[in-house]
Amino acid sequence: MQADPTPTTAAQDAPAAAPNRDHDRMLARWLWQGYVRRYLPLLVLATVLMAVDGSMMGALSLLVQPMFDDVIVAGQADALTWVALAVAGVFVIRGATSLVHKPLMTYLAESVVGRMQERLLAHLMGLDQAFFHGHPPGVLIDRVRGDSQGLGVIFTEILPALARDFISIVALLAVALWIDWQWTLIAAIGTPLIVLPILALQRLVRRVGTRAREASAEASNRLDEIFHGVHTIQRSGLEARESQRFEGSVARFIAASVRTRIGQAGMNALADSVAALGFALVLIYGGGQIIDGTRTAGEFMSFFTAFALMFEPLRRVSALTGTWQAALASLDRVHALLQIRPSVTQPAPPLAPLPQPGQRTIRFEAVRFAYEHEPVLQDFAFTADEGRTTALVGPSGAGKSTVFTLLTRLADPQSGQITIGGHDIRRMDLAGLRGLFSVVAQDSALFDETLRDNILLDAQGVSDARLKSALEAAHVDEFLPQLPNGLDTRVGPRGSALSGGQRQRVAIARALLRDAPILLLDEATSALDARSEALVQAALDRLGTGRTTLVIAHRLSTVRRADKIVVMDKGRLVEEGNHDALIARGGVYAHLHELQFHARSVADTPP
Repeated sequence: MQADPTPTTAAQDAPAAAPNRDHDRMLARWLWQGYVRRYLPLLVLATVLMAVDGSMMGALSLLVQPMFDDVIVAGQADALTWVALAVAGVFVIRGATSLVHKPLMTYLAESVVGRMQERLLAHLMGLDQAFFHGHPPGVLIDRVRGDSQGLGVIFTEILPALARDFISIVALLAVALWIDWQWTLIAAIGTPLIVLPILALQRLVRRVGTRAREASAEASNRLDEIFHGVHTIQRSGLEARESQRFEGSVARFIAASVRTRIGQAGMNALADSVAALGFALVLIYGGGQIIDGTRTAGEFMSFFTAFALMFEPLRRVSALTGTWQAALASLDRVHALLQIRPSVTQPAPPLAPLPQPGQRTIRFEAVRFAYEHEPVLQDFAFTADEGRTTALVGPSGAGKSTVFTLLTRLADPQSGQITIGGHDIRRMDLAGLRGLFSVVAQDSALFDETLRDNILLDAQGVSDARLKSALEAAHVDEFLPQLPNGLDTRVGPRGSALSGGQRQRVAIARALLRDAPILLLDEATSALDARSEALVQAALDRLGTGRTTLVIAHRLSTVRRADKIVVMDKGRLVEEGNHDALIARGGVYAHLHELQFHARSVADTPP
């Protein structure tokens, strides 16, 4: 059954909800079990090294007291030597541990993010057509790249702060308590005052962080639309309009990003304020003790150093809540996408057999299909006989392309069934079913690889003789000498280095090598000039020989020779027969034919 798009939308919007501790724990557990746990030995090693790195801050603050009291005040030469060596040792240990744990955490971050991107892409490629109707390419690119990369801060900022900075704080706090526990309590006196404000700022950062990611996705989608339609934009003089639309998306992203930073900076500012208050109070109280001789200057400087060194890691740790909330927003969106289940799935055993030669007649039986509750096919039924050419014609929106969508199981009908050789295609192995078809569409997908790679896409390992035969049959050999590197010429993104006719001939060569028994032609010549159309049509005729062929065409001149023409209107079959019979009937087909013939006659009349 075709999935209702509503759950998809709900899943997409769910991350915008207020933070929930149980939900956040679930996300953290999912991240750990699915992506991080396999790197546990590396994580443990990096954590130990970061802890050693952090603990050196405590050692450094301890060395300040003998440096002041024994070296500077008492003038002990031997103390100068060992203090200098100890300080040097602290920095050597910090440098050595940093040299190892920073690359380790970078490797861990990139490995987790890369694996998540791979899994997300594989999952998205398995979803059905309804999902992609509701999720523009730019948005999905931002999800795969932007949201998953946003998780890298967990490993480059959050975990180092928890390991290194937290240990630094503990070590420095231990030094401060050892020197004077009263000074330590005075320094921390304002901490309870910032708990509630920080909790409020956490919620703000989570909320606006989600908005920032959504605005980034919107901007990515705008760019995708602009670059795909740049020629239309230029011809129509829409540059200013599209620039304004993009600027609006960028402005929303900037506003959300600034609010996110304000929330994070607010937490830092609160921590700074508490630290400043504590320092002022300790300075007043401790300074009095130094004046009356109950404490030494070395003790105070050691405490002050511990307090000052604690300041920066404390700021980073206090900012963790904002960083964590922003990372959770990205994690939530990735997780929501991975929870979407395709409506088209591999059937459970026992499977229906794949049709063999002599068993490949295609039947649609009372098929109903709707997208977002809008009927597309209504009790649609027709038969395409094996080895014959069946054409689907009708006005735009009649449902012709949906026939191909359902036949290749990019979606499933809500009711009725589609059979090949008498077996419901929903009971066949999904990969095996799709292997029965070769598709040549109006704009067949080419990839930014070599011409050879694009032609051999479905048929790796074919012989040079078979490849040469396919190139000749598809008339690719006619333009091959014009390319700088022949078959090894890169065709550019979406085949942009080739003309429309050349791209179609490449698609036909690919279909010839695929050698599937059923051929689907979707407006394969509609966008070509007369010469290119003639070459492509000749190649299609050779491709269709001996195959069951279904053709979608707006130009009726291309389907005159079809064995059967199925006329569709508003998702229903209204007529069928060959060209001559349908013209003689004087129905919908004859009317469409007359309209096109009249339009051509007017276009060909000299001014």
